[in-house]
Amino acid sequence: MDIIEYSFWISILLVGYSYFGYAAIIFCYLKLKRKKRKKNENSLPLYQPPVSIIVAAYNEEVLIESKIKNCLELNYPASKIKFVFVADGSTDKTVDIIKLYPQIELHYLPERKGKVAAINRIMTKITTDFVVFCDANTMLNKDSIVEIVKHYVDEKIGGVAGEKKVILSKGSKHSGTEGEGLYWRYESKLKQIDSDFYSVVGAAGELFSIRTKLFEPLATNILLDDFIMSMNICKKGYKIIYEPKSYALETASITMKDEQNRKIRISAGGFQSVIMLKDVLNILKYGRLSYLYISHRVFRWVLCPLLLPIIFLLNMFLLRIPHNLLYQSLFVAQLAFYSTASLGWVLIVFNKKVSLFYTTYYFVFMNLTMYLGLIRYINNEQTVLWIKAARK
Repeated sequence: MDIIEYSFWISILLVGYSYFGYAAIIFCYLKLKRKKRKKNENSLPLYQPPVSIIVAAYNEEVLIESKIKNCLELNYPASKIKFVFVADGSTDKTVDIIKLYPQIELHYLPERKGKVAAINRIMTKITTDFVVFCDANTMLNKDSIVEIVKHYVDEKIGGVAGEKKVILSKGSKHSGTEGEGLYWRYESKLKQIDSDFYSVVGAAGELFSIRTKLFEPLATNILLDDFIMSMNICKKGYKIIYEPKSYALETASITMKDEQNRKIRISAGGFQSVIMLKDVLNILKYGRLSYLYISHRVFRWVLCPLLLPIIFLLNMFLLRIPHNLLYQSLFVAQLAFYSTASLGWVLIVFNKKVSLFYTTYYFVFMNLTMYLGLIRYINNEQTVLWIKAARK
């Protein structure tokens, strides 16, 4: 076996490990402790401390009233919950609509500096011990806050990550956006495994909570504020717990162009985060946190997109070995995989839905956006201001 063969198999193992292997290893490990975990979860007492919900909204006049009503319908004592809405820079009717509800504490500055600047400003005004962040375009289940705060009985818990559920809007112009929902269902499984093993490595901004005292002002150039905020808490020795009974509903992007822009921004933020969190790569210092971070995030963001084309090219070279059915079969399998992804793209253009094809297409699509995100990050072209994806 020459160096090309070694490189080929090592590359396959690394990609397989990142997407499935590390989770399978942890799953088997957790099987031994599953009864103990369930017992601890069922024994959590009712705990309803004062809590603040922070919603950052920019030009959300279409959804903001629905968001407000959703907040006011949450099953939590009214005397113990504060709703803080930040609408900096909004130029539509968002601010006027919020003003119609005296239960909402509105903060508004005419200048738009981005979500991070708004969060830094508002966190200095929070007086409750716990804060919940959620997006203006997501709707929470009624018991979401109850399910989140129950974990704070344990002083080792620094934050709680809720679940993001993506639903396909009737107004979606491309069936391919359903891949976003498939991706998040897969991510939810991984977050549960990470949480059971040690901690979630990076919460999603659609719904997550932290202990207020653990918040550190963020650099205003940060692209993935939710990820960096939650990882900073983990670096202090606290854990981020995943709570699937607390979830945020969000419609998929209406067009794949919107989804592409969103993914490229996240990808650029991923590379920025790897640089900013380079100390977490030290597994001797951070132990389980480093293991999860490297396996789930670094490999997925940096290594896998690089290795996928390398695997294909190495497989082409290995076809020179005569009568080797294994390498021939693997090459045919790769051709079939990328062909279904290409066909998926064609079907999306014509708004047709075939589950197999849009699944492979979305996988390739996500990895391609990592390259585009890297280019945008290197060229410093990614602004901290969100370009909102159109959603129903």
